[in-house]
Amino acid sequence: MEKTIHHGRNVKRFREMFGIKQEGLAYELGDDWDQRKISALEQKEVIDPIILEQVAIALKVPVEAIKNFDEEQAIHNIQNNYDSSVVNAGPTINYKCNFNPLDELLKSLEENKKLYERLLQAEKEKNELLQKLVDKLK
Repeated sequence: MEKTIHHGRNVKRFREMFGIKQEGLAYELGDDWDQRKISALEQKEVIDPIILEQVAIALKVPVEAIKNFDEEQAIHNIQNNYDSSVVNAGPTINYKCNFNPLDELLKSLEENKKLYERLLQAEKEKNELLQKLVDKLK
């Protein structure tokens, strides 16, 4: 049993998802459209492909999205993804580090200390060389 997809209902769903009123969609479609015509369009099970393309452009969605959107399937997918994410969430919630962050912090502080000591030694050597040059010039 093949389920037919109601184009008009899908137009309404997309319009509502984007927070667009029927008057707003009518305005986007042009002067030939008004709220009543949009309401009638949303009642149609199958919409003419040319009009469907214009509506898709106005809603900024692909035509295929309107043609193929199945609300029941979308809800089913959301429920399954949500349910499986809860089932699979265990390892991420109980994530165990294989290192101690405090130890890593202490290591980096120790490395910084060594770098500072080397920099200080280099500055001392530079000052000694400068002092020797000054003494030679005197």
